[in-house]
Amino acid sequence: MAARVVIFFKTMQAARCPTDELSLTNCAVVNEKDLQSGQHVTVKTTPNHKFVFTVKTHHTVPPGSIAFSLPQRKWAGLSIGQEVEVANYNFDKSKQCIGAMTIEIDFLQKKSTDSSPYDSDKMAAEFIQQFNNQGFSVTQQLVFTFCDKLFGLMVKDIEAMDASILRGEPASGKKQKIDIGLMVGNSQVIFEKAESSSLTLVGKAKTKEARQTIINPEWNFEKMGIGGLDREFSDIFRRAFASRVFPPDIVEQMGCKHVKGIMLFGPPGCGKTLMARQIGKMLNAREPKVVNGPEILNKYVGESEANIRKLFADAEDEQKRLGANSGLHIIIFDELDAICKQRGTGASSTGVHDTVVNQLLSKIDGVEQLNNILVIGMTNRPDLIDDALMRPGRFEVKMEISLPDEKGRVQILTIHTNKMRGFNLLAPDVDIKELAAETKNYSGAELEGLVRAAQSTAMNRHIKATSTVEVDMEKAEKLQVTRSDFMGSLNNDIKPAFGTNQEDYSNYIMNGIIKWGDPVTHVLDDGMLLVQQTKNSDRTPLVAVLLEGPPHSGKTALAAQIAEDSEFPFIKICSPDKMIGHSEISKCQAIKKVFDDAYKSQLSCVVVDDIERLLDYVPIGPRFSNLVLQALLVLLKKAPPKGRKLLIIGTTSRKDVLQEMEMLDAFSTTIHVPNISTGEQLVDSLELLGGFTDKERASIAHQLKGKRVWIGIKKLLVLIEMSLQMPADYRVTKFLSLLRDEGALNEGDQIRI
Repeated sequence: MAARVVIFFKTMQAARCPTDELSLTNCAVVNEKDLQSGQHVTVKTTPNHKFVFTVKTHHTVPPGSIAFSLPQRKWAGLSIGQEVEVANYNFDKSKQCIGAMTIEIDFLQKKSTDSSPYDSDKMAAEFIQQFNNQGFSVTQQLVFTFCDKLFGLMVKDIEAMDASILRGEPASGKKQKIDIGLMVGNSQVIFEKAESSSLTLVGKAKTKEARQTIINPEWNFEKMGIGGLDREFSDIFRRAFASRVFPPDIVEQMGCKHVKGIMLFGPPGCGKTLMARQIGKMLNAREPKVVNGPEILNKYVGESEANIRKLFADAEDEQKRLGANSGLHIIIFDELDAICKQRGTGASSTGVHDTVVNQLLSKIDGVEQLNNILVIGMTNRPDLIDDALMRPGRFEVKMEISLPDEKGRVQILTIHTNKMRGFNLLAPDVDIKELAAETKNYSGAELEGLVRAAQSTAMNRHIKATSTVEVDMEKAEKLQVTRSDFMGSLNNDIKPAFGTNQEDYSNYIMNGIIKWGDPVTHVLDDGMLLVQQTKNSDRTPLVAVLLEGPPHSGKTALAAQIAEDSEFPFIKICSPDKMIGHSEISKCQAIKKVFDDAYKSQLSCVVVDDIERLLDYVPIGPRFSNLVLQALLVLLKKAPPKGRKLLIIGTTSRKDVLQEMEMLDAFSTTIHVPNISTGEQLVDSLELLGGFTDKERASIAHQLKGKRVWIGIKKLLVLIEMSLQMPADYRVTKFLSLLRDEGALNEGDQIRI
């Protein structure tokens, strides 16, 4: 037990502790001329025996003397007047901080025993506060006061603090016993009552399962039901907890202030509330206070602000009493945007939201700031939160809890199927990795819903629907959730809120893509080149292409086909038919929401259909919505967040109008989609579309030979369907008549239809 660095060595005389109060401090007492309070010393009583003490100074102790309490003298075998060698002792804080210390406890005086239960958790907290930054040795004896009772203690066992936890990592599991350790604010104290003692202990700190330091060493992502958030947890540890797991004196020497606020934001169902709830369980702190934002608001004047003050009252009281030794108080705000909107934006004349924000600001980082709090806020709308709350010193750690990637989806699905797997209720053909690959853009909540839906499908197979609904018990005992159950639920029951809406774009290509000639093939090929560019290029995370051409040429269908073939996890069509009756502002908000949702996915495709209709353009006047135009110009040029890629496909029948509006420059490239322009192309289209017989097509081909036509594939489909309603002998005549009605069918003439 040799000292690390000796800067003091002196022979001193053992003395009796001058006061009862000093006897309870567990410190040796010296004159201030010899040593300073808080120093650690070794006291050598015999050539082979040394003991470590922390010292306090008192003016009544003569210089050259060192005073000990009765338990200290009994432990070290000291007698009054005995000469001892005193030397300075420095703790190696990387190896000698106490992680866990087991203490045997009993009433100091047998006549003062009682049967009342004593809370070992509160006792441990009080012990750490009383003896913080003091040295302890195995077999050391001391006196401890708690609830106006005196207890005799003896140190049974000391474990060093796990170096992995100091780095913010999960506990390594390695436990190192030490003989001498330094008590710090994050140490764990375990009480065990002495044999034959009548003392009654309650609470976690009476057993070995109690927590070590501020981080619970038993935390495990899968057991806590968390998957796909490894990186987010790692970043939160680095920013929010690194300063809290280090000894307070080191933090003080660095002049470091603890992080007091964490803002979790992201799409619904991605684990914000779950993460906040589990952070509270992971930390060796006071019981977290969880409050929903709207619960704070009260119709009576001043009550909303009072509710905020009540949340922080316990932390304020403890900091005043205990200072740096105060425990950590966690306050969790769900739906923070309900109470912390931008000040000055509320329509109400009462300004309740403003005063609530002011009160919260003053409590987190006001004049009398608290350093023993961790406030966790959660919201789906970070844009609504007042800017003052987001600066460093308040909610300075801003963490986006986004949609899980494929690795995260594997973790989440594994968590939700673990129990079934353990009881052999999951069929062998269920491949979690396959499900993870199929569930692009699913949130954690939607993945849990998928598992529930598959379970319901499997259970439904074993229900007999007779005059009464009952379970077929013989088959139920062999119940297993199979791959087909998951796939059925995937296709029919659970759809991602931020994923592809297949029904949305399948309506545009319900008749398929009619490849009537090379122009159509070229459009699809160029579209796939742009898809590959979006996927593979790191230089162009934003690619915007405009499909322009005459009306009815199939631009929207081609855009939808390119989007579908891309297999991007997020595909959305921004179409005018969904914005009928919208005001200019609400239309801008709807368009912006489509793009905001797209930014949340790693690969996204947005189809902006019929741009001139979105702009409310009409040639009479002319008139268009400048507000929507400016919004589109901004969004078409805005690059997605880092790590995300976006393909934008626009369609228009009025390229000249977009040219005048200077919108063409917002697109990376323009692809022309032509109409059918020759009789041969039209006949090829008839063959692909079907309906007419070979003889009828031959007759039509003869009539159109050598003639030029000009018709969109969409209009052609309508004319064919009209003709097919006629009797067989008149169908060709009707079809040609419809073509004539749309223009001229003379040789050399161009029929514009």
